[in-house]
Amino acid sequence: MEIDLRFFATFREAVGQKERTRTVDDDATVGDVLGELEAEYDGLAGQLVEGGTIRPQLSVLKNGRNVVHMEGVDTSLEPGDVVSVFPPVAGG
Repeated sequence: MEIDLRFFATFREAVGQKERTRTVDDDATVGDVLGELEAEYDGLAGQLVEGGTIRPQLSVLKNGRNVVHMEGVDTSLEPGDVVSVFPPVAGG
């Protein structure tokens, strides 16, 4: 199945583009996709998943909803889903 990925700030720089479509297995989860991204892009290695969970302060949205409020890395994906990945943001 195909899903859309959106990257922001430093993650966009690491991937080299703002959006891309990715083909994933029918039973893929958010964690599967994040692991594949870490393996594919040097700039994302170790930046997305830590100890089997999404790294602290990282925002990963599925269709605009934070996956932390769903099933985290085990959140299932459906064809056409949009997964957005935001790096930690500091400021005040």
